[in-house]
Amino acid sequence: MPKLKHDSQSEKYRWPQGARPCGSCVRLRISAPEGANCTLRLWTEKGEEKLPMRLRGYMDDAFLYEITLTLPEEPVILWYTFLVDADGEMLWYGNNPEGLGGEGQVSPHLPPSFQITVYDRAYTVPSWMHDGVMYQIFVDRFCDGGAPLLDKKPGLVTHASWDEKPNEYSNAPLGSNLGHDFFGGNLAGVIQKLPYLRKLGVTVLYLNPIFDAQSNHKYDTGDYTHVDPTFGTNEDFVRLCRAARASGIRVMLDGVFSHTGDNSVYFNRYGLYDSVGAYQSKDSPYASWYRFHDYPEEYDCWWGVKTLPEVDENCRSYRDFIIYNEDSVVAQWIARGASGWRLDVANELDDGFLRAFRTAVKAAKPDAIIVGEVWENAAHYLNGDMMDSAMNYDFRRYCRRFFAEETVDAETFDTNISTLLLRYRENAMFAQLNLLDSHDVSRYLSLCGENTDKMELSVLLQMTFPGMPCVFYGDEKGLCGLSESEYRQAMAWGNAHPLEDIYRRLISLRKAHPALRYGDFVTNFAAGKTYSYSRNWENTRITVTMNLGGAPIPAPQTGRLLLKKGGNHDIIGAWEYEVREEQIHGGDDL
Repeated sequence: MPKLKHDSQSEKYRWPQGARPCGSCVRLRISAPEGANCTLRLWTEKGEEKLPMRLRGYMDDAFLYEITLTLPEEPVILWYTFLVDADGEMLWYGNNPEGLGGEGQVSPHLPPSFQITVYDRAYTVPSWMHDGVMYQIFVDRFCDGGAPLLDKKPGLVTHASWDEKPNEYSNAPLGSNLGHDFFGGNLAGVIQKLPYLRKLGVTVLYLNPIFDAQSNHKYDTGDYTHVDPTFGTNEDFVRLCRAARASGIRVMLDGVFSHTGDNSVYFNRYGLYDSVGAYQSKDSPYASWYRFHDYPEEYDCWWGVKTLPEVDENCRSYRDFIIYNEDSVVAQWIARGASGWRLDVANELDDGFLRAFRTAVKAAKPDAIIVGEVWENAAHYLNGDMMDSAMNYDFRRYCRRFFAEETVDAETFDTNISTLLLRYRENAMFAQLNLLDSHDVSRYLSLCGENTDKMELSVLLQMTFPGMPCVFYGDEKGLCGLSESEYRQAMAWGNAHPLEDIYRRLISLRKAHPALRYGDFVTNFAAGKTYSYSRNWENTRITVTMNLGGAPIPAPQTGRLLLKKGGNHDIIGAWEYEVREEQIHGGDDL
């Protein structure tokens, strides 16, 4: 079989690297035998084209074929593979099976494609995201500020003690997806803990949904215009935003716009709201929001869950209510003090809805942010016309394999990380929400086998990697849990866990050094269980060197020591690390 090669992470084969602005140029190369006929297959969602490549010359014992592309004038995701005719043998060359980029594979059939993200060159994310440290709060489980539970929805259960275990979600009376047990956390409790959050180093709060809803998690919205009575009032939210702002903290809301609850003002399946819902009458003002097949019992619902009827976000009435009206949901909550939105299941929302939502948010507050829940590659949404950022579950996935489970070596991990860095435009990369935990996944400390050393190294990377780190409530208190009820347990306020000091020190490190927030990310070496990288910004280089349980390695001796785990200054032992700073000059090879 003829020897072919393209490495999307090498400037020899692709230049410039990474995401590129609209209208710019990218040079692509492939090495192939002399006399080969090489064609670039380029495609988007709108179709494909095949472009001939020319022989560039001979380099490093290989013939190089090249093409220079002028990228489209509109944001898009371009996908490419190579088709090579070598002595009458037709072969494809494309991405590796994991889709990670870098060196690809030869195949007789069409393989996975390489990706080029083309973004709006005029678009920037709000600058404060680069400096931010986010903290996610599941309100019912965070802190009871003393307000009584006022809501009396069917099946609501209150825990007598903050230390009790949450109920399993399968016991929910009105639907197996719902949790109806409440601990009493509320907005007053969040206000009460603002000094704690400020001391931890938090600059942004991400609140799981706070709107009126049947469940404790509130992803079954009952009324977009009111805070749930178990959490407080709309005025309490205003008080929270004002108090947070005084502490240098912004507040981001969670919006669920792909579906509502069946127990809602809009659907009103159980007749518990003082409204004519879509379930009750075809003449309801909300009837057009939903898609019925056999009225009223058969309707589209989210992932087949009957308690979560899907909305048609292309319905003009629904868009008016959420986006366009003068008193729209977007306008109301931005006016009350919200600094942005996290969009639930953003990849399931219509692109037109996302563009309109963005326009409305930025019109109401130009530096407000929009973060999408996207579990895989989010490049489609981060080209300047939909979202500012996405929840970086890939970052968590790669950290889990390397630090927690130790199933990959440093070389593989670095390849994974490099893929993230090249996938998005620079602005988007520095705004990614880098998380280890969220309300939808097992606690990371549990995945580490409750090994604090593994957790600490993971947090070290999180706080020194490009993007905005996001801490899930209780991670700093050592909360554990593998099942949904366990990882949403109540905050362990009385737990003096060593992770709390670790989080404070590492957040403080990040905030004290601009290179850790703005600098380029450069891998120094990745081998076995050792990993070293630098962040370079202006005349400063900060180098992080870590040892994941391997044999001791020599400690770097250059630069000023900022942080070290381990008592021996000559070596970095198992599960130890060093962070060093040095001054660099323009002539240095970075």
